[in-house]
Amino acid sequence: METEFLQAVADSKTITTRPSNEQLLRMYALYKQATEGDVQGTRPGMFDFKGQAKYDAWAKEAGKTKDDAMQQYIALVASLK
Repeated sequence: METEFLQAVADSKTITTRPSNEQLLRMYALYKQATEGDVQGTRPGMFDFKGQAKYDAWAKEAGKTKDDAMQQYIALVASLK
C-alpha cells in the first residue's frame, strides 16, 4: 500500500489536465490524512481563504484511517490520469 501511495504521489505531479479546485483540495486532504493523521492546530484567520479551504478539507477527513486515506488518494489520482 505504501509503495502504491508513493507512486500515486509521484503520478499526481504529472497529471496533464488541471483538476478542479475541489479535486485538488480532496487530494491535499487525503494526503495530509494519510501522512499526518487528523487535522491539528487552529483554523486560519478570516483573510486566509486558501488556508481555510485547506484546513476545512482536511478536517472533513478526520477519523479516517491512514490506509483508507491512502486507498482513496490512489483512486483519486488514478481517476485524474
